[in-house]
Amino acid sequence: MPLLDLQSVSIDFGSKPAVRDLSLSIAPGESLGLVGESGSGKSATALAIVRLLPPQASTRGRILFQGDDLLTASDAAIRSIRGRHIAMIFQEPMTALNPVMRVGDQVAEAVVAHGGRKRDALKRSVEALRDVGIPEPERRAHSYPHQLSGGMRQRVMIAMAIVNRPQLLIADEPTTALDVTIQAQILELLADLRRRFNLAMLFISHDLAVVSQVTDRVAVMYAGSLVEVGSARDIFTAPAHPYTRGLLASVPTLASDRSRPLATIDDSARTSSDSIPLTEISARHWARVKHS
Repeated sequence: MPLLDLQSVSIDFGSKPAVRDLSLSIAPGESLGLVGESGSGKSATALAIVRLLPPQASTRGRILFQGDDLLTASDAAIRSIRGRHIAMIFQEPMTALNPVMRVGDQVAEAVVAHGGRKRDALKRSVEALRDVGIPEPERRAHSYPHQLSGGMRQRVMIAMAIVNRPQLLIADEPTTALDVTIQAQILELLADLRRRFNLAMLFISHDLAVVSQVTDRVAVMYAGSLVEVGSARDIFTAPAHPYTRGLLASVPTLASDRSRPLATIDDSARTSSDSIPLTEISARHWARVKHS
Protein backbone atom coordinates (compact mmCIF):
# COMPACT_ATOMS: atom_id res chain seq x y z
CA MET A 1 0.00 0.00 0.00
CA PRO A 2 1.37 3.49 -0.84
CA LEU A 3 2.38 5.67 2.07
CA LEU A 4 0.77 8.68 0.36
CA ASP A 5 -1.86 8.38 -2.36
CA LEU A 6 -3.40 11.41 -4.09
CA GLN A 7 -6.54 10.51 -6.02
CA SER A 8 -8.07 12.99 -8.50
CA VAL A 9 -7.07 16.02 -6.41
CA SER A 10 -8.21 19.44 -7.66
CA ILE A 11 -7.52 22.78 -5.96
CA ASP A 12 -9.33 26.02 -6.72
CA PHE A 13 -8.71 29.55 -5.45
CA GLY A 14 -12.16 31.02 -5.92
CA SER A 15 -12.90 30.70 -9.63
CA LYS A 16 -9.25 30.08 -10.52
CA PRO A 17 -8.12 26.43 -10.72
CA ALA A 18 -4.61 25.78 -9.42
CA VAL A 19 -4.48 21.97 -9.67
CA ARG A 20 -6.60 19.76 -11.91
CA ASP A 21 -7.38 16.08 -11.32
CA LEU A 22 -3.94 15.18 -9.92
CA SER A 23 -3.25 11.53 -9.05
CA LEU A 24 0.10 10.25 -7.80
CA SER A 25 1.49 8.10 -5.00
CA ILE A 26 4.64 7.68 -2.91
CA ALA A 27 5.78 4.36 -1.47
CA PRO A 28 7.46 4.06 1.96
CA GLY A 29 11.09 5.13 1.67
CA GLU A 30 10.66 6.41 -1.90
CA SER A 31 11.74 9.83 -3.18
CA LEU A 32 9.40 11.44 -5.72
CA GLY A 33 10.35 14.62 -7.54
CA LEU A 34 7.60 17.08 -8.47
CA VAL A 35 8.83 19.45 -11.17
CA GLY A 36 7.44 22.19 -13.38
CA GLU A 37 7.72 25.91 -13.97
CA SER A 38 6.55 28.50 -11.43
CA GLY A 39 2.77 28.53 -11.09
CA SER A 40 2.30 24.93 -12.19
CA GLY A 41 0.71 23.91 -8.87
CA LYS A 42 3.61 22.21 -7.10
CA SER A 43 3.54 24.15 -3.82
CA ALA A 44 -0.27 24.22 -3.77
CA THR A 45 -0.22 20.42 -3.91
CA ALA A 46 2.26 20.22 -1.03
CA LEU A 47 0.23 22.62 1.13
CA ALA A 48 -2.95 20.66 0.39
CA ILE A 49 -1.32 17.48 1.72
CA VAL A 50 -0.67 19.09 5.12
CA ARG A 51 -3.90 21.14 5.03
CA LEU A 52 -2.15 24.53 5.10
CA LEU A 53 -3.88 26.15 2.13
CA PRO A 54 -5.57 29.52 2.83
CA PRO A 55 -9.31 29.55 3.65
CA GLN A 56 -10.32 30.74 0.17
CA ALA A 57 -8.90 27.56 -1.39
CA SER A 58 -11.11 24.54 -1.94
CA THR A 59 -9.75 21.02 -2.40
CA ARG A 60 -11.55 18.05 -3.93
CA GLY A 61 -10.54 14.42 -4.32
CA ARG A 62 -8.80 12.19 -1.80
CA ILE A 63 -5.40 12.48 -0.11
CA LEU A 64 -4.73 9.18 1.62
CA PHE A 65 -1.90 8.86 4.14
CA GLN A 66 -1.45 5.30 5.40
CA GLY A 67 -4.98 4.68 4.17
CA ASP A 68 -6.64 7.62 5.99
CA ASP A 69 -8.10 10.55 4.03
CA LEU A 70 -6.42 13.75 5.19
CA LEU A 71 -9.07 15.95 3.56
CA THR A 72 -11.86 14.56 5.74
CA ALA A 73 -9.80 14.16 8.94
CA SER A 74 -10.59 16.38 11.92
CA ASP A 75 -8.42 19.38 12.74
CA ALA A 76 -7.10 17.56 15.82
CA ALA A 77 -6.13 14.54 13.71
CA ILE A 78 -4.31 16.73 11.19
CA ARG A 79 -2.39 18.52 13.95
CA SER A 80 -1.27 15.14 15.31
CA ILE A 81 -0.04 14.08 11.86
CA ARG A 82 1.50 17.38 10.73
CA GLY A 83 5.07 17.66 12.02
CA ARG A 84 5.07 14.16 13.49
CA HIS A 85 4.25 11.79 10.62
CA ILE A 86 4.41 14.29 7.73
CA ALA A 87 6.93 17.12 7.95
CA MET A 88 7.63 19.95 5.55
CA ILE A 89 10.69 22.02 4.72
CA PHE A 90 9.41 25.40 3.57
CA GLN A 91 10.98 27.76 1.05
CA GLU A 92 13.22 30.62 2.21
CA PRO A 93 14.57 29.61 5.65
CA MET A 94 15.19 33.22 6.71
CA THR A 95 11.49 34.03 6.48
CA ALA A 96 10.28 30.63 7.70
CA LEU A 97 12.26 30.87 10.96
CA ASN A 98 11.12 33.15 13.79
CA PRO A 99 13.77 35.92 14.01
CA VAL A 100 13.27 36.53 17.76
CA MET A 101 13.55 32.90 18.92
CA ARG A 102 16.72 30.89 19.37
CA VAL A 103 16.95 28.12 16.78
CA GLY A 104 17.19 25.39 19.42
CA ASP A 105 13.89 26.50 20.91
CA GLN A 106 12.27 26.52 17.48
CA VAL A 107 13.33 22.94 16.83
CA ALA A 108 12.20 21.94 20.33
CA GLU A 109 8.76 23.45 19.67
CA ALA A 110 8.06 20.68 17.18
CA VAL A 111 8.65 18.12 19.93
CA VAL A 112 6.59 19.92 22.57
CA ALA A 113 3.70 20.33 20.12
CA HIS A 114 3.40 16.54 20.00
CA GLY A 115 3.48 15.90 23.72
CA GLY A 116 7.20 16.00 24.49
CA ARG A 117 8.48 17.49 27.75
CA LYS A 118 10.43 20.74 27.52
CA ARG A 119 13.66 19.29 28.91
CA ASP A 120 13.54 16.26 26.61
CA ALA A 121 12.59 18.49 23.69
CA LEU A 122 15.69 20.65 24.13
CA LYS A 123 17.89 17.55 24.25
CA ARG A 124 16.28 16.18 21.09
CA SER A 125 16.68 19.59 19.48
CA VAL A 126 20.44 19.47 19.95
CA GLU A 127 20.51 15.88 18.64
CA ALA A 128 18.57 16.94 15.54
CA LEU A 129 21.00 19.82 14.92
CA ARG A 130 23.83 17.30 15.18
CA ASP A 131 22.01 14.93 12.78
CA VAL A 132 21.95 17.63 10.09
CA GLY A 133 25.64 18.36 10.42
CA ILE A 134 25.65 21.63 12.36
CA PRO A 135 28.98 21.94 14.22
CA GLU A 136 28.91 22.57 17.97
CA PRO A 137 25.13 22.00 18.12
CA GLU A 138 24.92 22.77 21.86
CA ARG A 139 26.28 26.25 21.23
CA ARG A 140 24.44 26.82 17.94
CA ALA A 141 21.14 25.95 19.59
CA HIS A 142 21.40 29.29 21.46
CA SER A 143 21.90 31.29 18.24
CA TYR A 144 19.27 33.43 16.55
CA PRO A 145 18.56 32.90 12.82
CA HIS A 146 20.37 36.10 11.77
CA GLN A 147 23.55 34.77 13.39
CA LEU A 148 23.65 31.78 11.05
CA SER A 149 24.57 31.51 7.38
CA GLY A 150 22.00 30.61 4.74
CA GLY A 151 23.21 27.02 4.66
CA MET A 152 23.03 26.75 8.45
CA ARG A 153 19.50 28.15 8.49
CA GLN A 154 18.46 25.58 5.88
CA ARG A 155 19.93 22.84 8.08
CA VAL A 156 17.92 24.18 11.02
CA MET A 157 14.76 23.92 8.91
CA ILE A 158 15.62 20.31 8.09
CA ALA A 159 16.31 19.62 11.79
CA MET A 160 12.84 20.93 12.65
CA ALA A 161 11.37 18.60 10.03
CA ILE A 162 13.15 15.41 11.13
CA VAL A 163 13.23 15.85 14.91
CA ASN A 164 10.06 13.72 15.30
CA ARG A 165 11.28 11.10 12.79
CA PRO A 166 8.40 11.49 10.28
CA GLN A 167 7.58 8.88 7.65
CA LEU A 168 7.16 11.50 4.91
CA LEU A 169 9.25 14.61 4.31
CA ILE A 170 7.97 17.29 1.91
CA ALA A 171 10.85 19.45 0.70
CA ASP A 172 9.58 22.55 -1.13
CA GLU A 173 12.46 24.11 -3.08
CA PRO A 174 14.90 23.42 -0.22
CA THR A 175 17.99 24.58 -2.12
CA THR A 176 16.71 27.51 -4.21
CA ALA A 177 18.27 30.33 -2.15
CA LEU A 178 21.65 28.58 -1.68
CA ASP A 179 24.88 28.78 -3.66
CA VAL A 180 25.93 25.64 -5.53
CA THR A 181 28.44 24.49 -2.91
CA ILE A 182 25.94 24.67 -0.04
CA GLN A 183 23.27 23.24 -2.35
CA ALA A 184 25.38 20.13 -2.92
CA GLN A 185 25.87 19.72 0.84
CA ILE A 186 22.11 19.97 1.50
CA LEU A 187 21.33 17.41 -1.22
CA GLU A 188 23.90 15.03 0.23
CA LEU A 189 22.40 15.59 3.68
CA LEU A 190 18.86 14.79 2.48
CA ALA A 191 20.08 11.62 0.77
CA ASP A 192 21.88 10.57 3.96
CA LEU A 193 18.80 11.23 6.11
CA ARG A 194 16.68 9.13 3.74
CA ARG A 195 19.02 6.19 4.16
CA ARG A 196 19.35 6.52 7.93
CA PHE A 197 15.69 7.06 8.78
CA ASN A 198 13.99 5.34 5.80
CA LEU A 199 12.26 8.61 4.91
CA ALA A 200 9.85 8.91 2.02
CA MET A 201 10.29 12.28 0.35
CA LEU A 202 8.32 14.55 -1.94
CA PHE A 203 10.98 16.81 -3.45
CA ILE A 204 9.56 19.91 -5.15
CA SER A 205 11.77 21.92 -7.48
CA HIS A 206 12.01 23.64 -10.84
CA ASP A 207 15.70 22.67 -11.02
CA LEU A 208 15.88 19.47 -13.07
CA ALA A 209 19.56 18.91 -12.31
CA VAL A 210 18.84 18.89 -8.59
CA VAL A 211 15.86 16.58 -8.96
CA SER A 212 17.89 14.07 -10.95
CA GLN A 213 20.27 13.63 -8.00
CA VAL A 214 17.81 12.88 -5.20
CA THR A 215 14.70 11.18 -6.62
CA ASP A 216 13.64 7.69 -7.66
CA ARG A 217 10.65 8.85 -9.74
CA VAL A 218 9.67 12.19 -11.26
CA ALA A 219 6.24 13.73 -11.86
CA VAL A 220 6.02 16.68 -14.28
CA MET A 221 3.33 19.34 -13.85
CA TYR A 222 2.22 22.07 -16.20
CA ALA A 223 -0.59 24.60 -15.55
CA GLY A 224 -1.98 22.53 -12.69
CA SER A 225 -2.05 19.24 -14.58
CA LEU A 226 0.16 16.19 -14.32
CA VAL A 227 1.56 15.53 -17.79
CA GLU A 228 4.10 12.76 -17.18
CA VAL A 229 5.26 10.38 -14.45
CA GLY A 230 8.13 7.92 -14.66
CA SER A 231 11.39 6.76 -13.20
CA ALA A 232 14.03 9.46 -12.94
CA ARG A 233 16.11 7.57 -15.51
CA ASP A 234 13.26 7.41 -18.03
CA ILE A 235 12.20 11.03 -17.56
CA PHE A 236 15.71 12.38 -18.10
CA THR A 237 16.81 10.02 -20.88
CA ALA A 238 13.58 9.33 -22.79
CA PRO A 239 10.85 11.87 -21.91
CA ALA A 240 7.49 11.00 -23.51
CA HIS A 241 5.61 14.30 -23.28
CA PRO A 242 6.57 17.29 -25.47
CA TYR A 243 6.44 19.66 -22.49
CA THR A 244 8.94 17.49 -20.58
CA ARG A 245 11.20 17.44 -23.64
CA GLY A 246 10.91 21.21 -23.83
CA LEU A 247 11.88 21.60 -20.17
CA LEU A 248 14.96 19.43 -20.60
CA ALA A 249 15.99 21.16 -23.83
CA SER A 250 15.83 24.60 -22.16
CA VAL A 251 18.48 23.70 -19.56
CA PRO A 252 21.98 24.88 -20.60
CA THR A 253 24.89 22.44 -20.28
CA LEU A 254 28.65 22.64 -20.75
CA ALA A 255 28.09 21.17 -24.21
CA SER A 256 25.63 23.91 -25.23
CA ASP A 257 26.57 26.05 -28.24
CA ARG A 258 27.16 29.49 -26.75
CA SER A 259 26.78 31.15 -30.14
CA ARG A 260 23.11 30.14 -30.26
CA PRO A 261 20.29 31.37 -27.99
CA LEU A 262 18.96 29.04 -25.31
CA ALA A 263 16.06 26.83 -26.30
CA THR A 264 12.65 28.02 -25.16
CA ILE A 265 9.38 26.18 -24.58
CA ASP A 266 6.93 27.28 -27.25
CA ASP A 267 3.23 26.50 -27.32
CA SER A 268 3.72 23.48 -29.54
CA ALA A 269 5.66 21.79 -26.73
CA ARG A 270 3.06 22.85 -24.18
CA THR A 271 0.00 21.81 -26.14
CA SER A 272 0.80 19.05 -28.61
CA SER A 273 -1.15 15.94 -27.65
CA ASP A 274 1.61 13.65 -28.97
CA SER A 275 -0.42 10.56 -27.99
CA ILE A 276 -0.91 11.92 -24.46
CA PRO A 277 -4.52 11.87 -23.20
CA LEU A 278 -6.33 15.21 -23.47
CA THR A 279 -7.03 15.18 -19.73
CA GLU A 280 -3.28 15.49 -19.12
CA ILE A 281 -2.87 18.65 -21.20
CA SER A 282 -3.79 22.21 -20.28
CA ALA A 283 -7.36 22.67 -21.50
CA ARG A 284 -6.83 26.41 -21.96
CA HIS A 285 -3.91 25.95 -24.36
CA TRP A 286 -5.53 23.00 -26.14
CA ALA A 287 -8.60 25.12 -26.88
CA ARG A 288 -6.42 27.87 -28.31
CA VAL A 289 -4.65 25.41 -30.63
CA LYS A 290 -7.91 23.73 -31.68
CA HIS A 291 -9.50 27.01 -32.75
CA SER A 292 -6.43 28.56 -34.37
